[in-house]
Amino acid sequence: MRLTVIIPVFNEEKTILHVIEQVRRCGVPQLEIIVVNDCSTDGSRRQLDSLPSAADLVVVHHEVNQGKGAAIRTAQSRVTGDVMVIQDADLEYSPVEFPRMLRPIAEGLADACFGSRYSGNEILVDSFVHYMGNKALTLLSNIFSNLHLTDMETCYKMIRADIFKSLTLECNRFGIEPELTAKLARRRCRIYEVPIAYKARRFDEGKKIGWKDGVAAIWYILKYNLFGR
Repeated sequence: MRLTVIIPVFNEEKTILHVIEQVRRCGVPQLEIIVVNDCSTDGSRRQLDSLPSAADLVVVHHEVNQGKGAAIRTAQSRVTGDVMVIQDADLEYSPVEFPRMLRPIAEGLADACFGSRYSGNEILVDSFVHYMGNKALTLLSNIFSNLHLTDMETCYKMIRADIFKSLTLECNRFGIEPELTAKLARRRCRIYEVPIAYKARRFDEGKKIGWKDGVAAIWYILKYNLFGR
């Protein structure tokens, strides 16, 4: 079973090459890596252009910054694997989790698998505000989607590629997380959760999601669960 890993990138020159290497060493034999550089203003493009061409790697550059969701949409039509997953370009999430996440899909038990940061595995302690914000958004999403997730906002959403490619995605920024969740729920997809390790990054270390994205997420939860039918 071939896994496509989508990596949106914006100003991650210090980590992007390490992340690609970690993905290649994740333990899944058949890989496709699609990197979408969202008009980075640091050295990310230079780092990506320095990579030798390889059969497992596709690099796309946005000439205008559009957001994480837009980068995922750019990659959507390029996916050729059987299953896809989203990987942030920092080092908060570890690709060593991919084989465990892939298992329920490969065994026909699930259509999607979410990696939960808050279901019992080891984590680098996050800020109280960020943790409670995630829990509140997950609760709100669960109420309207009728799912019982512990971490709706997780980056690690692994989905059967045929389902993912058939979704009409709209969000440009971090609203892609509640949008994907709501649209999978509306299709009554079977969703597994597995615990994952997580190393939270501070804002002074380059973390990009902020309180405005949290407020926007409330609107997207309502929009895609109540009005997107």
